[in-house]
Amino acid sequence: AIQLRRKPCRPYGSDMRIYIPENSLYTYPDIFITCGVMPHSKKDKNSFLNPEVIIEILSPSTRGYDRGDKFKLYRDIPTLKEYILVDSEAVGVEVFRFEQPNNWHFTEFKSITDTLEIKHVQVSIPLADIYEAIIFD
Repeated sequence: AIQLRRKPCRPYGSDMRIYIPENSLYTYPDIFITCGVMPHSKKDKNSFLNPEVIIEILSPSTRGYDRGDKFKLYRDIPTLKEYILVDSEAVGVEVFRFEQPNNWHFTEFKSITDTLEIKHVQVSIPLADIYEAIIFD
């Protein structure tokens, strides 16, 4: 959030809902970032329409859905530029970046010395910061 302070973009947590009119999905991403005006759904004033970056924290129960069916539904969002999956059981971040219609580029970060680049909002976060104070089994 601090790195977005002087930018027109804002992060929101899982208490905020997004609506995808193209497939009628209402969902609560773990984190999403939107830039500029954040329009509401005409059907529901508590739902927002234009996330540009979505971040999901993978857990054993959500891992498959977040990587598969949920990402397929998220790809219908016209404003979405980056979809980021953060592993909660090991050091690992997967980034899918929209490059052109029907083309998502995949990048994986697996070392604690790597730095996650959220290119759309020009933010860099060391994985050491993401996983700070986390002890894995």
